[in-house]
Amino acid sequence: MILFTVIVGTFLGRLDQTIVNLAIPKIIGDFGITVSSAGWIATAYILANAIFVPIWGKLGDIYGQKKIYIVGFSLFIFGSILAGLSWNLNSMIAFRVIQAIAGSADYPTAMAILAITFKPGKERAQALGIWSSSFAAASVFGPLIGGPLIDNFGWRSVFLVNLPVGIVGLLMAMTYIHESKKKEKEHGFDWWGAIVLGIALSSLVLVLDKGLSWGWFSIPSLTAYLVTIIFGYIFIRIEQEHKDAIIDLNFFKNTVFVNVLLNNFIVFMTMMGSMFLIPVFAQTYLGLDATQTGYLFMPMAFALLLAAPIGGNLVGKVSARVVIMASTFVAGVGLYLFSYLDPRSTSIDIIIPLIIMAFGMGFGMAQRTSIIASAVPQNEIGSASSVLALARNIAGAFGIAAFGTFLQNAVNSKVTEIAQNSVIRSLDPNVIKTGIDLIILKAQVAAYDHVFVVAAALAMFGAAGAYWIRVDHESKEKVFVE
Repeated sequence: MILFTVIVGTFLGRLDQTIVNLAIPKIIGDFGITVSSAGWIATAYILANAIFVPIWGKLGDIYGQKKIYIVGFSLFIFGSILAGLSWNLNSMIAFRVIQAIAGSADYPTAMAILAITFKPGKERAQALGIWSSSFAAASVFGPLIGGPLIDNFGWRSVFLVNLPVGIVGLLMAMTYIHESKKKEKEHGFDWWGAIVLGIALSSLVLVLDKGLSWGWFSIPSLTAYLVTIIFGYIFIRIEQEHKDAIIDLNFFKNTVFVNVLLNNFIVFMTMMGSMFLIPVFAQTYLGLDATQTGYLFMPMAFALLLAAPIGGNLVGKVSARVVIMASTFVAGVGLYLFSYLDPRSTSIDIIIPLIIMAFGMGFGMAQRTSIIASAVPQNEIGSASSVLALARNIAGAFGIAAFGTFLQNAVNSKVTEIAQNSVIRSLDPNVIKTGIDLIILKAQVAAYDHVFVVAAALAMFGAAGAYWIRVDHESKEKVFVE
């Protein structure tokens, strides 16, 4: 019941992110805003979520995971009601920030609750694998639930539906979850560290989200880089001095922790970057509408649902690093298959690579989360899992930014290359225009090929790097300073 309880919370939080994206066109029409302005609804959520993940993780370690989980869940329900009642863009952004702050409490506290509840090894890994599959379930049910809600009850319903489901989840949390052993508070909470980290993360995530439209070397982008570096350095100095730092820098002396973190970063960077480009390709070159494109991802989600428990069952039977290497390699194969897409491709040509990529990712999920939970002291699992969640968030933002930029540069390069090797044997303006359009089309398709080849290569690099995740040896070392 504890497992089922945290699944309800995680499912609701991820479902909210999925279905809100479907509601954006209706919100734009209702508020009379531009698409660019509406983008801040998502950007504000991403920023707030990234900033508060490590804070909630530390608070859970200090005050108890159950207490923080319930506080976050309650605040999420409250923010959902406010978002459903918002009257303009500014109010919507403010209430989405409240939702994001609250929603960021779920991952570190839920993972810590499960890690404490279930015995280390196979039992814990299976529980974490099943819990991880709720992320995929939310992406399956998002289009199925969100579309009818918006069409029949308006966009506000996607927020207000969180109230009845949230109350049930909250009552379950109060009933079934047991309070964890709290960490002894020898020192005050690291508020300065939290503030400085928030500033550094805000500028980093903001430039990753807006850098493509601003220009990566524009004044706003350069300012954001500078702020990130300066406040990142200040944060490290604060954490080195604080006796109860918000992020224990000793985590990064643990080679198991670092290697899993790097592998996780590569996997999520390539996954989020590719998932950002696939809908664009499907709607631009295959003529699919938004709903049809959404359905392409449903088999992928089912593959994740299937693979996550399988990975949990492999604990104790197969070396964790072998499982992670294999899972990352399979995900890379799926990414490489996308390089064969062209305007003649069918939906199946997208669905099959998505399934392969998702299955590869899925059966390594339980291994990664279980290793992180086992590699750190039990009273710091919340903080460690918040670092893992933070790495995933930044990896996703970085992947989208990097892949989008690489695609744009590849298109420009390919247009020049193809034009130099093309001849239009006519002076008819219509023929010339058609020829230019065909050159651009060929360049765009060829650019997608290059992007996915690079993504696959990065995944293979991540698979090779997993060789250094020597769990059995490293997890026994005492690398943490009391």
